[in-house]
Amino acid sequence: MRRDMRRDNRSQEPKEFEERVVQVRRVTKVVSGGKRLGFRVLTVIGDKKGRVGMGLGKASEVVSAIRKAMDAAKKELITIPMIGGTIPHETRGKLGASSVVIRPAATGTGVIAGGSVRVVLELAGVRDAVAKSIGSSNAVNVARATISALLNLREQEHIEALRGKKMHIKYMQEKVNV
Repeated sequence: MRRDMRRDNRSQEPKEFEERVVQVRRVTKVVSGGKRLGFRVLTVIGDKKGRVGMGLGKASEVVSAIRKAMDAAKKELITIPMIGGTIPHETRGKLGASSVVIRPAATGTGVIAGGSVRVVLELAGVRDAVAKSIGSSNAVNVARATISALLNLREQEHIEALRGKKMHIKYMQEKVNV
């Protein structure tokens, strides 16, 4: 009876972040007695309001690896600037042999991206963007390259302060405070 009550309390709690498992890989470690099996999990979490994080977890059981990956993702949260449902400008990110190009898109376009780029953008709250993954298709490196690209985003006010002059820019979408 108590166990059922605990489950009910957990399900009623509003979740701060949406969580998605991007990849589960079986990995082996060679030890003196043979091979030791384990699992590596790539997860992405986000609140769909501009905060997103990516984490890796390794353990001998899938559930433990997922939990570790979620904890790692919560520690690496970033906040991205958005205008309406898209990003303010084109950006590029690179990690290893993986490169990602993300461009803003008009309202109603949706997220046109593949693999882990799509997951990261959707959980960040980007509703309209066009992205292209170039080079290696390794899910971990592509996800990290996407996070790197999102870290390069700047707001217009920040750039104006750096330059010391006013900029007149026409965005794809109107600026909406989230």
